[in-house]
Amino acid sequence: MSIRGTMMRGGVGGLVAGFLLLIAAPAMADSPAELISSFRLKHGEVRVVRDATLDRIAMDQAKAMAAKDDLSHDALGPFNRRVAPAGAGRAAENIAYGYDNFEKTLGQWIDSSGHRKNLLLHNASRVGIASARNASGKRTYWAMVIAGDYEPKGKGKTKDKEPLVAVRREAAPASKPKSESKPKSSNCHVKLLGLCI
Repeated sequence: MSIRGTMMRGGVGGLVAGFLLLIAAPAMADSPAELISSFRLKHGEVRVVRDATLDRIAMDQAKAMAAKDDLSHDALGPFNRRVAPAGAGRAAENIAYGYDNFEKTLGQWIDSSGHRKNLLLHNASRVGIASARNASGKRTYWAMVIAGDYEPKGKGKTKDKEPLVAVRREAAPASKPKSESKPKSSNCHVKLLGLCI
């Protein structure tokens, strides 16, 4: 057999083996941003993409929680201060610990009303996701930061629309009778700094 024949058979065999591996291999899992986007699209929201700044913010939070072995939004300080470098108009954070993979962690968040609300942050466009293990390596901490831009002023509002919280005020009489405007001198025993006692 010639060298060319050996190369052809090896090349074809290699192609066949590679093809079989592709068929037999499980489909690659979607990225965290794709999983979040899929969930958001099912609920009428827009896709999100990974953002390097939000990834760093999430990683800093995950590492801080792992270092302290404490699930806390304040492990590294207040969220609004930590998220400021992202320049977002609106942002939210989800944290968790326990699962080693993101799919199961996302499932936890979807099943929790508060976390679910954050995942569905209106018009969010960017997301950062990170995980870190505690010192013993037995617990994985997760942090996700999702952000959107500022909402344009007046969007969805009309001039005659009532505010969300209104204070009802009683109408004041047009004018007070003169007898009510000043205390009577006969009732005043001592006048101190304009007060009648």
